[in-house]
Amino acid sequence: MEIELSEKLAALAHPKRLALFRLLMRRYPDGVPAGEIAEALEFKPNTASAYLSVLKQAGLITQQRFGTSLMYAADLPGLRGMFDGLLSGCCRNRPDICSPATSEEKTMPTPELPFNVLFICTGNSARSLLAEAILNTEGGGRFRAFSAGTRPSPGPRPEVMSLLQAKDIDTSGLCSKDLDEFSAPDAPQMDFIFTVCDHAANEECPAWPGQPMSAHWGLADPVKAEGTDAECRLAFQQAYGLLRNRIRAFAALPFETLDRMSLQHRLDGIGQLNSSD
Repeated sequence: MEIELSEKLAALAHPKRLALFRLLMRRYPDGVPAGEIAEALEFKPNTASAYLSVLKQAGLITQQRFGTSLMYAADLPGLRGMFDGLLSGCCRNRPDICSPATSEEKTMPTPELPFNVLFICTGNSARSLLAEAILNTEGGGRFRAFSAGTRPSPGPRPEVMSLLQAKDIDTSGLCSKDLDEFSAPDAPQMDFIFTVCDHAANEECPAWPGQPMSAHWGLADPVKAEGTDAECRLAFQQAYGLLRNRIRAFAALPFETLDRMSLQHRLDGIGQLNSSD
């Protein structure tokens, strides 16, 4: 156990390998191709390959082949094993030192005490704005939704505004916002944070006060759709449908009966929903 534990700690002791592992944790449970990892962290391909090999040998990440691509994901059992080894060996199982970190269970959101939810993407011009508008409309007043971009665009895409208006969703206050606005001292404290594009999930985010729960709900960028005008409009419609389905599943969660770990599993599962209408 001590050799295995030392290997895990040594693998994460290198700052660049730690950055790689943290990226995979942000994208969990999704797998990420090696090329995207190298691009996101500005590693040379051979350097990324070497770091991935060390983390895999330490039992901290998994590797799977899909077609011609190798996909890497964080190995949570391996990570938990590392913590178990640290706590049981170093703390001698003293409950006052080693008891698992817990937090209060979530309560049901109400119009008087709504949950604050932040959707993040890169440009904050399409997907995250759609999610903000949908949750504010369909959340029954139990949620306050916001959105922001790591590199925000000048404003919402006209296709987004037209689509929402066709759905009778209010767009009067919808605008592109910088993520930094939500890390300011006077910003609302978030309960949930969801990344809806891979680029934003690959980037380091601020340390959020209150330890909000987070998940990656990535989906294809409708802005990049190619083809006829009808095909491009369909891409925005499909993004809207997918986000609406995920948001409806999120709003229907029995928050009052879920502990933090169970809730996290449900949030991750919602991010795997791929059907839309």
